[in-house]
Amino acid sequence: MLKGFNFQVHKIHFFLGKVQLCLCLSNESKKMGKGGKSHEETKSGEDENMAAWLVGLNTLKIQQFKLPPLGPHDARVRMKAVGICGSDVHYLKTMRCADFVVKEPMVIGHECAGIIEEVGSEVKNLVPGDRVALEPGISCWRCDLCKDGRYNLCPEMKFFATPPVHGSLAHQVVHPADLCFKLPDNVSLEEGAMCEPLSVGVHACRRANIGPETNVLVMGAGPIGLVTMMAARAFGAPRIVIVDVDDNRLSVAKNLGADGIVKVSTDMQDVAEEVERICKAMGGGVDVSFDCAGFNKTMSTALSATRAGGKVCLVGMGHHEMTVPLTPAATREVDVIGIFRYRNTWPLCIEFLRSGKIDVKPLITHRFGFSQKEVEEAFETSAGGGSAIKVMFNL
Repeated sequence: MLKGFNFQVHKIHFFLGKVQLCLCLSNESKKMGKGGKSHEETKSGEDENMAAWLVGLNTLKIQQFKLPPLGPHDARVRMKAVGICGSDVHYLKTMRCADFVVKEPMVIGHECAGIIEEVGSEVKNLVPGDRVALEPGISCWRCDLCKDGRYNLCPEMKFFATPPVHGSLAHQVVHPADLCFKLPDNVSLEEGAMCEPLSVGVHACRRANIGPETNVLVMGAGPIGLVTMMAARAFGAPRIVIVDVDDNRLSVAKNLGADGIVKVSTDMQDVAEEVERICKAMGGGVDVSFDCAGFNKTMSTALSATRAGGKVCLVGMGHHEMTVPLTPAATREVDVIGIFRYRNTWPLCIEFLRSGKIDVKPLITHRFGFSQKEVEEAFETSAGGGSAIKVMFNL
């Protein structure tokens, strides 16, 4: 139960063997939402903008989402494609992701693309009907980090579906026009939505200075591991080996262009033997390792497999704290770098998609519409893993 909220049990139903409560906020609690109100409060004849709200643990509810006024530099966008990210699933299952905690109902979703419906009076580069991909983070542009160009680290960042900011799994959203990027005719709206996860891989490759002389190891063949692999190839990496515990995901990685695949265990005792197999699959030294999982074992493996003078880039955030062999890595001058989200990546992602250097379409394995039942099924599919890589809503 969310602290400080008054709930009424609306209905109880059984979903995949679990009891799920559909909870309705009392009138007092509804007033606490940021820009949203329930369908029951909608005035007769008012245009309904429906959204998927996270209202409690394992509980999503489609209800009305009132849009803020359109500012002079804003665009109102009709959402057409929204993907489910691992962070969305974390919020659903635990009501938190890392240090971000859901304390009141929140619209979910941040991987998105749509069609411009209306633009503010000062917007010159977009017109209604334009197809756009949305960068989900709004920085302050006043702090030292923003002025230094590292706006992704802005402490005042307002990011879709990061508490207390609402997300984009809705019929329409209002967003700064300069964060809406026009899509070429040969890039679909689904591909536009995939610019968000692809941006993580592109930013990681920039941070690690990937180029034509960089042999790359990727730990984890989930969605972020796969887009990081694709980005590394687009940046010119001549040889890429990817590692995972799951045969199906390794098969997908191989089909998408991995030069080598290595199946590993979850047992820390196997690290030394698995490092030998990784180096054999690479056929030489590992220049840069990307840990796209973020667990003790994956980071330990990456540090141990990377050659002296190489780099390890931590992308995944599986564990909040880790115990890893830093001292041996330090004696080999292995640099450890981190990334947080991305910056200035959408134009390059769109160019990679337009030119065909990267094809994200095979990553979209499941598609759902936007009904209450389909929203619940989509999140269960994404959370369940299996054959699911990227689950996409078509609105």
